[in-house]
Amino acid sequence: MNTKTNLEAVTEKELPIQNNIKRLWEKLMKAKIGVLPLPLYIVLAAIILTASIYNTLPADMIGGFAVIMILGMLLGDLGQRIPILKEIGGPAILALLVPSILVFLNVINTSSMEAVTNLMKTSNFLYFYISCLVVGSILGMNSKVLIQGFTRMFVPLVVGTVLAVVAGMLVGLLFGYDLQHTFFYIVVPIIGGGIGEGILPLSIAYSSILGGSAESFVSQMIPAAVIGNIFAVVSAGLMMRLGEKKKHLSGNGKLVKSEDGNEVPEEKEKVIDFSLMGAGLLIACTFFIVGTLGQKFIGVPGPVIMILFATLIKCLKVMPHKMEDGAHNLYKFISTSLTWPLMVGLGMLYIPLEDVVKIVTPAYVIVCASVVFIMMLSGYFVGKLMKMYPVDAAIVTGCHSGLGGTGDVAILSASKRMALMPFAQVATRIGGVSTVILASLLLKLLS
Repeated sequence: MNTKTNLEAVTEKELPIQNNIKRLWEKLMKAKIGVLPLPLYIVLAAIILTASIYNTLPADMIGGFAVIMILGMLLGDLGQRIPILKEIGGPAILALLVPSILVFLNVINTSSMEAVTNLMKTSNFLYFYISCLVVGSILGMNSKVLIQGFTRMFVPLVVGTVLAVVAGMLVGLLFGYDLQHTFFYIVVPIIGGGIGEGILPLSIAYSSILGGSAESFVSQMIPAAVIGNIFAVVSAGLMMRLGEKKKHLSGNGKLVKSEDGNEVPEEKEKVIDFSLMGAGLLIACTFFIVGTLGQKFIGVPGPVIMILFATLIKCLKVMPHKMEDGAHNLYKFISTSLTWPLMVGLGMLYIPLEDVVKIVTPAYVIVCASVVFIMMLSGYFVGKLMKMYPVDAAIVTGCHSGLGGTGDVAILSASKRMALMPFAQVATRIGGVSTVILASLLLKLLS
């Protein structure tokens, strides 16, 4: 007769418990936040949170990246999972608005804010991101398509801007707003090219013409720019959904159709050489420096010069192919890994919810929405007439109603079209500069 020892009996009882624990652990490891397994994400988040509470979080790029990446992964992941929201650019919306709300509620402590501020403002992470995307996407583009895109995009941009201004003023008049107030304090801030390049120069111009402090004009204009940017992000997400349902309307990041109306054939995916990405990084930084140097002597905004210089280099075919590949691979890495974290930083520092809630009314929101929607609808229909992909043309045109470079990132990420960044930057920079100049001259004439 076989009998089991007490030890064997205990071992048999423990086996099911061990198996259950193992299965539970495997399930937890399969659950992910972004690309991180859930348990690892929790550990990393706990470490960063503890460091920020005890003021040991480095107040530099290391601490800044830690904060925006841990939040960016979570909010980007949630935005891709929440029903309805995921269809209209949920990751971009959450990554922008949630940090802004947290700052408004004083949830984010001083240590984290200092680290993110140093990363975004002192280290100029936004322009680093944009330069990598612009240079990498241009050098990786088909040169013929690139030229066609730049030459054709100005028509929907101009038409869209004119119609958006008219629509905004008419809707404002309908809700009892003065035409002049609607134009200078609601419409112009939306299409002015962002806060740094649009609202700040406008506030100085308004101050010199009308008197009063520039800061008072900033607080009056920022809400319109922020609300317009939110509507542009949502509209871009809706356009993306339209393109997914009706594929013939979308270029998936391509702006111009080929001459016979067919799609431009996809270029073969290049093998990633990580050593070349270092060269791509140097090229992107140098092209940005070319822009800043040119701005000093020519007076044209640096990002515009950077785009023109990169386009010229691409069209002249003077850059070695391997170097182009390096810059393009860097662009893909940056756009894939750092987009949601970047928007967390933008939400924390550049979307002041306190200013927005002060003067926002339902009528105010409707006026802002009308400017953005007419802008994008114009881009859609005019783009279609110009043999462009209407969805992509609408999204690029809509970038003119975003928060400058900040808005471009949010709008293009919401529509999954980061390849359109060069065109978006032209729409934002040239459209914004033109708006600032014309609005300043017009205000002087009317005063």
